[in-house]
Amino acid sequence: MFLTISTRGDAAHPATDLGYLLHKHPGKAQTFSTSHGTAHVFYPQADDAVCTAALLLEVDAVALVRKGKGRGRGGTPDAALAQYVNDRPYAASSLLAVALSGVFSSALRGVCAARPERAAAPLPLRVEVPALPARGGPDLVRKLFEPLGWTVSAEPVALDAEFPEWGDSRYVRLALESEALTLAEALRHLYVLLPVLDDAKHYWVAPDEVDKLLRAGEGWLPTHPEQKLITSRYLSRRWSLTRQAMERLELVWLAEADDSEVETIDNAVPEDTGAETEEKPAPLAVLRREAILAALREAGAARVLDLGCGQGELVRELLRDTRFTEILGVDVSVRALAIASRRLGLDRMGERQAARVRLVQGSLAYTDRRLKGYDAAVLSEVIEHLDLPRLPALEYAVFGHARPRTVVVTTPNVEYNVRWETLPAGHARHGDHRFEWTREEFCAWAAAVAGRHGYEVRLVPVGPVDPEVGPPTQMAVFHLGTENAGTARKTDGAQKEAEAA
Repeated sequence: MFLTISTRGDAAHPATDLGYLLHKHPGKAQTFSTSHGTAHVFYPQADDAVCTAALLLEVDAVALVRKGKGRGRGGTPDAALAQYVNDRPYAASSLLAVALSGVFSSALRGVCAARPERAAAPLPLRVEVPALPARGGPDLVRKLFEPLGWTVSAEPVALDAEFPEWGDSRYVRLALESEALTLAEALRHLYVLLPVLDDAKHYWVAPDEVDKLLRAGEGWLPTHPEQKLITSRYLSRRWSLTRQAMERLELVWLAEADDSEVETIDNAVPEDTGAETEEKPAPLAVLRREAILAALREAGAARVLDLGCGQGELVRELLRDTRFTEILGVDVSVRALAIASRRLGLDRMGERQAARVRLVQGSLAYTDRRLKGYDAAVLSEVIEHLDLPRLPALEYAVFGHARPRTVVVTTPNVEYNVRWETLPAGHARHGDHRFEWTREEFCAWAAAVAGRHGYEVRLVPVGPVDPEVGPPTQMAVFHLGTENAGTARKTDGAQKEAEAA
């Protein structure tokens, strides 16, 4: 099993700096033990103009069987067919990826105290792998590497050169070239994509593989066009781990698109310490859900969106009423969705009940075609968590793009805050509230939204109404006007016909 990494240089920046970056001296041949054999690092060429580092992995086939997954325990197809006679010692696979990360661990992290400026700068790189199993062929190799800035040569290897009519094998001779990548980026691409192309791993894929994937994929995997295939294959098609990784990658993408930190976006609930974070009994919370449910029943809604569903309190109430046939809970927080799933018991739910509900990750600041075609949408205590400049984006995503026939919005009435004895003067009810509106401000916003998007709106008090400061919660119920509702139904019907076609 063989891989070479080459770079070019000149007198000012000699190519032999590659030895510093890899932490392996070009004048020495070094040997390293791995769990399944021996790794050798040596330099076939090392001068100022060109430097080539080679990684040769000698695999112990007996150790592979003894320490690997083995037959009958989900082993690779090759090992299951013939445990001691297979391509594992020769074809680049997860074995080579693990050796790469072990032997070049500092280079993989981009650490080089001797040449920090070279480690951080792009290099002219050429990577060659003489025998790479590619389940998907040369086309897939190009689809995986080209979006990352590589020029790809993937030459198919014939099954037998003397019998060309037999066709090509599943192996390719791979050559990658780039002038725009750092060495660390190149090594991380190889670490992830070698086992992805092989579509097999020599060890059991545990939950910590998700963290490994996200670390190695930082900066390129969230936006890769083949992200789903890479994630699924890297995690050996374990659907639970793949779903977890995809949710975390989506969160990274949303953070990058919003120019925010992941922790800032994923802060809807505190870190899960193992204890249940059940909502404390709060009469106002109960009254709020009852008011929302009453508005949905009055509107005759059957398919409902809970936008900003949090830990799933409203979703649970909707599930208890069989008139709500389809419920989609949406939240930007992975932690909130995980808690909601656990509290709802989705993994233990009967098939018919489970078919009524889905929980998905998404940001209400962006249009999302998954939200189209529903009877009603609920934004319960959501809008006040957005910065005011972001509110128009939410408005368009819900009222302009998704366009459910009914939208229910609740938000605190800031005038009522003086009635909370434990709330200091001038403080919002929650530390994450970016604003809290008076009744007049909320009424003006609701009327403007309705006017811009063809809805009719009515305001409903929630909770005990104080004669001076009004109710603790204010609710707006939007309905599409008759003419606009007809247009929306036609649009939804056309969309469904197009999707069916």
